[in-house]
Amino acid sequence: MGVEEEEEEEPTSSVLTSNSVNSTPARDQEEETWNQRKQTLILELSGRLINGDLQTQIVAAREIRKLVRKSSGKTRSRFGAAGVIQPLVFMLSLPNLDARQASLLALLNLAARNERNKINIVTAGAIPPLVELLKLRNSSFRELATAAFLTLSAAEPNKSTIAASGVAPLLVQILSSGSVQGKVDAVTALHNLSTCAENSLPVVDAKAVSPLINLLKECKKYSKFAEKATALLEILSKSEEGRLAITASDGGILTLVETVEDGSLVSTQHAVGALLSLCRSCRDKYRALILKEGAIPGLLRLTVEGTPEAQERARTLLDLLRDAPEKRMASSLLERIVYDIAARVDGADKAAATAKKLLQDMVKRSMELSMNGIQHRAASCRLSATQYK
Repeated sequence: MGVEEEEEEEPTSSVLTSNSVNSTPARDQEEETWNQRKQTLILELSGRLINGDLQTQIVAAREIRKLVRKSSGKTRSRFGAAGVIQPLVFMLSLPNLDARQASLLALLNLAARNERNKINIVTAGAIPPLVELLKLRNSSFRELATAAFLTLSAAEPNKSTIAASGVAPLLVQILSSGSVQGKVDAVTALHNLSTCAENSLPVVDAKAVSPLINLLKECKKYSKFAEKATALLEILSKSEEGRLAITASDGGILTLVETVEDGSLVSTQHAVGALLSLCRSCRDKYRALILKEGAIPGLLRLTVEGTPEAQERARTLLDLLRDAPEKRMASSLLERIVYDIAARVDGADKAAATAKKLLQDMVKRSMELSMNGIQHRAASCRLSATQYK
């Protein structure tokens, strides 16, 4: 789509070679001449965009996009300072589709890797017309608008404004019906919005669960995309509607278990967090479902290889999975599973010692939880006795 391309080098003098180190008068003159030419062109295009008729504005917007793509980050800042953002945002609302497309592409490239332009685009009022573009049946406009929300939501000051616009359900629709790139952009945009500290309510609702699970099935579990998808699923697992949707999705729990087994450090942490949310909410309901999908080996491995947070979550979930007599695994089966995990982690020579340590840690953790429960109940009894004296 021509957005966020790598920046090309500024033109330099043909007399310079790869061995040139120190500045020379010829080089200084060449760069000064080029900067002057570029500044003149920036002012010319800005003037045509601000003062021209519609057709002139469309051509100017296309030229701005082209020049920005072929130049350094300074060019983006110079165009922003020249006042092009407001008229480009205005063009987003025009009925002329050529004007909307030209302005959207220009804004996308002006926003790429430029925090100030991102903020100024949103301040200029770009969000409402971008939301309207997402509602169009034209798939090209929807994809471009999705890319715009991805780019603009990367700036922290923009997140609350974008989240309040009601765009999230439209981005969730892209998860089901968009192109591969559109789905990637939508997940990233939703993930960006989910990290806004000012939002007291979740950005996405349970309708996002099924498409997220389907996307997680198809992608590599250690990819950046999987990390963002599992982060959203963990957020959704904190509501009853989200938990029900995960359970109802075809292979929902299995997909999370597979992510625990094959994901990156980040995606495994989110995946085990989602499973833990399920089990904590209703152990009797979700424990059997998680055990059925073969979660134990991956969780045991995670207690050794995961991040500190993931290790703690995995230990807690293992305790919950084993905390019922009718569901408790035979000790010989548990020992065999732990030994197999230890052999893969440390090799056959050290497997016995590693397995022993893992089992000791699990027993210790279980005892700590039991003691905490006893202390809590004792404290509650003392408090009750004091109140009724």
